[in-house]
Amino acid sequence: MSENEPVQMIEGRYRIVRNIAEGGMATVYEAVDERLGRTVAIKVMHMQLAKGPHRDQFVERFRREANSAAAIANPHVVQVYDTGEYNGLDFLVMEYVHGVNLRHEMNTQGTFSVRETLRVVAETLDGLAAAHRIGVVHRDIKPENILLNDRGHVQITDFGLAKAASQATLSSTGMLLGTAAYLAPEMIEKNQATAQGDLYSVGIMAWEMLAGKVPFDSDNPVTLVFKHVHEDVPSIATVCPGIDPAVAAFISHLTARAVDARPSDGMAAAEELRRMAAKLPLEAWQYRLHAEPTDGNRTDFTAPALVGTVAEPAVPGERPSAASAATNTSAAPVPTTAMPANGGSGTASGTSAPTGMPSPALPAPPAPPVARTTAIDSSMTQAMPQPGSETQVLSPVDDQFTQAIAMTDGAQDSGGAAQHTDGMAPAKKPWWKRPPFIITIVVVLVLALVASGGGWWWFAGPGSYWSVPQAEDVTCAADESQCSLTGADWSTYESTLKALGIPYETKQEYSDDVAEGKIIATSVNGSDAFVNSRISKRQNQKLTVTISRGVKMATIPADITDVNSANGKSPLAALKKAGFTNIKHDSSKDEYSLDKPEGTLLTISPDPGTTAKHNAEVTVTLSKGPMPVSMPDIVGKTKDEMQAAFDELKLTANVTEQYDDKVAAGDVISASQQAGAQLKWGDSVDVVISKGPETTVLPNVVGMKYDAAAAQLEKLGFTVKKSAPLGDITHEVRVQSPKAGETVRIRDENGTPTVVTLTVV
Repeated sequence: MSENEPVQMIEGRYRIVRNIAEGGMATVYEAVDERLGRTVAIKVMHMQLAKGPHRDQFVERFRREANSAAAIANPHVVQVYDTGEYNGLDFLVMEYVHGVNLRHEMNTQGTFSVRETLRVVAETLDGLAAAHRIGVVHRDIKPENILLNDRGHVQITDFGLAKAASQATLSSTGMLLGTAAYLAPEMIEKNQATAQGDLYSVGIMAWEMLAGKVPFDSDNPVTLVFKHVHEDVPSIATVCPGIDPAVAAFISHLTARAVDARPSDGMAAAEELRRMAAKLPLEAWQYRLHAEPTDGNRTDFTAPALVGTVAEPAVPGERPSAASAATNTSAAPVPTTAMPANGGSGTASGTSAPTGMPSPALPAPPAPPVARTTAIDSSMTQAMPQPGSETQVLSPVDDQFTQAIAMTDGAQDSGGAAQHTDGMAPAKKPWWKRPPFIITIVVVLVLALVASGGGWWWFAGPGSYWSVPQAEDVTCAADESQCSLTGADWSTYESTLKALGIPYETKQEYSDDVAEGKIIATSVNGSDAFVNSRISKRQNQKLTVTISRGVKMATIPADITDVNSANGKSPLAALKKAGFTNIKHDSSKDEYSLDKPEGTLLTISPDPGTTAKHNAEVTVTLSKGPMPVSMPDIVGKTKDEMQAAFDELKLTANVTEQYDDKVAAGDVISASQQAGAQLKWGDSVDVVISKGPETTVLPNVVGMKYDAAAAQLEKLGFTVKKSAPLGDITHEVRVQSPKAGETVRIRDENGTPTVVTLTVV
């Protein structure tokens, strides 16, 4: 609402005075707390977010900001007094801080003296120490979030990204939040938010105050965050020759790349700073690198680390005012403004916080000012006095550390900038001719255009999708419309995706062409994705990355030559199952084998048990089994002739012998296979060998009764004939023919039994 709109009341308590600023997530108003009679700033969530599909996420951030800041009782932290819901819109009631933010002073002054820098650092650490003491990590320390009230004291704002240290990881959102130039390496690489990460950001901020630039600079936020991960922050002495080594060592301690190499938390860092400050000589406090102010035209070192999100403008709709409010209300890092307080002090005077909220501590009376600077809003996001007024900034506070700083007040710093201690400011140009005022007008016009197109940008334009980033190790030709990510190193590219907050999923495949750990292909919803391809946020799309497992390795089974094993019975199938894809088998070179069944392995190269690439050549020779042969004609052959024939054909003879009245002894009588029958090597054939005619030694039957003698001879197979030329009176054998003791054939060649004649009397 504007000043011409009717006055509105929120909860019957907070009367809206005017619109201070518009952000991507909320609008900030100056209001009066009618109950306590103090000026406050009220941040109200945008209607489209409150009714959007991601309402819960935005409400969570509102409440997290309220809970985090409200739990910290410290004069260097902007206080949150109240929270609630108005017409379905969540709102925060915050301290109204009168002043500017540190970014405004950086743009105005260019560089700062050691005294000014360490004083800001000391107060910032004091505020962070209070947060760290209760387990809260800020996660987005940067000059835009460091407010300098009209007494020059630091007040830290925007705890919207803060999170309890016990839950301080960003994996729950899958998104890297923060500002690229100030992000700690562990936040970029491991999505881990720590108290030491806040100290790293403070160290980068101090580095920039002294040098007039951040240590790592790039137009590409991805390149910028990788420098933080893979490079050590150079010593400030490399750009500020002559600075005291103790100061340089302290800043290097804050900006150490390893988490454990930094102080443990804000309290430890503040104590280290106090010890160092107590020993600094006078000339060390006065050191300042000479650099001309840039009047706001400096390179933007606060490019969002979350590419594809909306940078949050915070531009009031009217002329520069004497106050503005913290409007860093989106997930993407944006400039943070000062929170004006009632009466122009750092906190509300003469009032108390609502029930359940810690009372804001009143600052001590200010020490003599270090410098008097005209606070002019360069971006409509910093607090400003009315034209012609002056704001004391960067004045020391009354603690042990700043008392040491104040000892050098009024001295000439090493940069040649005079410090005015007489209350007189140097002559100034008319306010309408000053560069910050001109820049303000330009910013107002630009942000007006942004505001009109902001809805399109977020819901249909570039804010509605991520762009597939290019990998650092992949080169895309200028005229290449589809630049593939094939061959990019996955571990490096994964850090890029995490840094940009791009959702992704992975799968692994073997590849003959892409080395292990490199990217084979990328796709979105099943379609190939290339550099700058779009990944829709509205449709919850993910980038699918196929990662190479390298060339697939395979091992030749150790038992592949064992014909009794499963692998030995089917060697080709076994090799394919093992993963080999280049198996060389020339069937024309297969051989017959007496002892290897058909299809089993005769030879293989490489040897069994060898591990090789799946596409390595494996040469095999298989057995054709026993060779087919024809049964030889062996009947009538001698036993030796039969055996020779069988040996030549690798046949086995099962030999038996029997008497034969016709076939001579030692000759083949018969075989179980006829001549010409189809056999194979190793087949067995039953062979009968002749023992010749059956014979016996004729027994002596002379003197025996004829009937007994005849029976005995007939039992042996003979035919008995009786002869009785003189008559058979006694029935006693007197003569036998053939004679007893002779070897006699039992049968003749026709099988007729031999006749034995017995003569009786």
